[in-house]
Amino acid sequence: MSTHASDPLAALGSLPGVADAVDSVRKAVDRVYGHRVMRRRSNEISSEAALRGARGSAALSGADWALEEVRRRTDFGADPEARTVGAALRLGAEAGQLLSIWRQSPLRVLARLHLVAAGDPDDSVGRPRLDGEKVDEPLIEGPMPTPAEVAGRLDGLAELIVAGSGAPALVTSSVVHGELLALRPFTSYNGLVARAAERIALVGSGLDPKAICPAEVGHAEQGRAAYLAAFEGYLSGTPEGVGAWIAHCGRSVELGVRESTAVCEALQRGAA
Repeated sequence: MSTHASDPLAALGSLPGVADAVDSVRKAVDRVYGHRVMRRRSNEISSEAALRGARGSAALSGADWALEEVRRRTDFGADPEARTVGAALRLGAEAGQLLSIWRQSPLRVLARLHLVAAGDPDDSVGRPRLDGEKVDEPLIEGPMPTPAEVAGRLDGLAELIVAGSGAPALVTSSVVHGELLALRPFTSYNGLVARAAERIALVGSGLDPKAICPAEVGHAEQGRAAYLAAFEGYLSGTPEGVGAWIAHCGRSVELGVRESTAVCEALQRGAA
């Protein structure tokens, strides 16, 4: 993220494949926002997108439940998978409440997201991990940055968000997502928090103001293997790798758009 001194995020727009991904995402988002159902029932679409996004994010974190099971269940404390699904649902509900804070204090938002995900806080919740604290993150197995490195990179990410950027929303949200996965700043639920932060960045940027394009759906649909392969590209730091990660995130947004378009069509038919 240091290829352009004044706006390093914007510089990522010139990476291989990124411009095409940005253009494709914008066209997809414009299409779903233009759907006739959106004019009358956008709140229903937003609610359904939050539910489906939570299901997708939980699936990537090892709790791959059917949508109707997520919709039906009320007890989310019985076992690790249930707790993961409950955490994802709470994050989906909380994300919209944090938009006004995101641009002023992203670190405060991240701390709140972890607190919401954890549910039953102990003294490690809602703050970056300390030396010696273990991280429970079964999906991501890359090198674990030290707490000092985590603190420095979180501060750098926060500075970029607060300063604002001319970068497309897809680029910014992908970097937020990738950095949080790379850092795993908390002792638990880092994947869920990273994907919730990606959603906040997409909504807060104005690309998806009604939160109807759940990228988490697309990440899950492409599968854990593709997700991890793309993330390895981000970790590599090469132009090709980072560009491939951003393109992967773009495809995830497009698949989220497809999901919400299907919900619009079902509502239009009176079938949902």
